[in-house]
Amino acid sequence: MPIVSKYSNERVEKIIDNLLNVLIEEKAGADLSLMCLGNTITEVVNQQVPAEQREAIVENFAKALKQSVQK
Repeated sequence: MPIVSKYSNERVEKIIDNLLNVLIEEKAGADLSLMCLGNTITEVVNQQVPAEQREAIVENFAKALKQSVQK
């Protein structure tokens, strides 16, 4: 069964494009881009996710990331 998102594809793609454009404008290589995105994820989790849900959210995020990376 496919996963249904509460966010439109257009909104998600617009935000992704904006994030990628900043990284391109800054001429950030893969290592710096991943560092910045990782730090951003940490900030989002720490500021917007209740403490009792953080571990599960991070585990699910890591699992989804791993599954989405092309082999």
